[in-house]
Amino acid sequence: MDGSRDLYSSDWQPQTTLVRGGLHRSPHQETSEALYLTSGFVYDTAEEAEAAFKGDHKRYIYGRYGNPTVTAFEERLRLLEGAEVCKGTASGMAAVHAALICQLQAGDKVVASRALFGSCHYIINELLPRFGVETHLVDGTDYDQWEAAIGSDVTVTFLESPSNPTLEIIDIARVAELTHAAGGKLVVDNALASPVVQKPLSLGADVVIYSATKHIDGQGRSLGGAILGPTEIVEEKLSNIMRHTGPSLSPFNAWILLKGLETLDLRVERHSRNAHQVAVFLNNHSNISKVLYPGLATHPDYALAQKQMRDGGTVVTFELDGGKEKAFQFLNALQIADISNNLGDSKSLVTHPATTTHQRLDEEERARLGISGGIVRLSVGLEDPIDLISDIEQALDA
Repeated sequence: MDGSRDLYSSDWQPQTTLVRGGLHRSPHQETSEALYLTSGFVYDTAEEAEAAFKGDHKRYIYGRYGNPTVTAFEERLRLLEGAEVCKGTASGMAAVHAALICQLQAGDKVVASRALFGSCHYIINELLPRFGVETHLVDGTDYDQWEAAIGSDVTVTFLESPSNPTLEIIDIARVAELTHAAGGKLVVDNALASPVVQKPLSLGADVVIYSATKHIDGQGRSLGGAILGPTEIVEEKLSNIMRHTGPSLSPFNAWILLKGLETLDLRVERHSRNAHQVAVFLNNHSNISKVLYPGLATHPDYALAQKQMRDGGTVVTFELDGGKEKAFQFLNALQIADISNNLGDSKSLVTHPATTTHQRLDEEERARLGISGGIVRLSVGLEDPIDLISDIEQALDA
């Protein structure tokens, strides 16, 4: 297009990439990236349409296949992550499902960490087995279990690190090594860390997925997801499945996520700084029996977190004495933090995992994961930490 230009330098720092990576201006030379709200595209001739559908002419065909605004989001996130290809999806769970299913068929084997978000647990433990996929859950930090379950042959391994909600830190490089030795591919859900806190691809993962709703939007406006990885998986295996099953990212949501990327580093840095201060306060409070935060030396995987992550992240999980009753009293007494099952938002959000995000798991499985009735997950926002700590303190007193 006349008057437009694509600029990117491999020497740019991440903050510059977040603002300018993947920028492609239309002939109108707009400052902010254009929003292309269209379901389809037209052709000058029937011959051009035929060539497009045959793949002889690379261009936009239909909104389910691709869109210029979606492409801009995908390219900016791809550059930040250092991946070969990125595909945007309608939600984080659409990304999880598509990233797994595109690599699997009946008879294949999946090994996953046990500490998973409730919907991820459903896909691994209930959905995939219906279609003849053999699945195994292991304790994520027990590498003997990983090795035994993977054996000499595995198709896909899958993990969250940090995990939701107990913030378990798994050695991504170690699991990648075990996976590759058995001929498999490692898929990492990096939603809790965000792409500016942790880089799974650089640690050996083959595919990384995001709920872009968290952190990337991070302001409670939009659903979205992303899958990043090599051409052989994301382009050759995933693209057709996405085209024909339709988990496509809307242009409007892509535009919101694209603008969210511009401030991602600034927001996550402040989130993490606030979360660390809140975690320190909670760790010294008499009503709290346990605090889980990767940035605290008391975290069981602190040394690994220091190695894999830029900082401790934005989420603090803690356990109140008194179980569900006391946890509910605490949540109901908060005046600043909102009760919500989302995370990575500019507003502080708090939830009770045992009765919300992980309520589908039976009591025995929740106990195995350390999700007791007293466990509370706090996604620390951008409010002043003085106010957040004061609010938490009065709620604990209440």
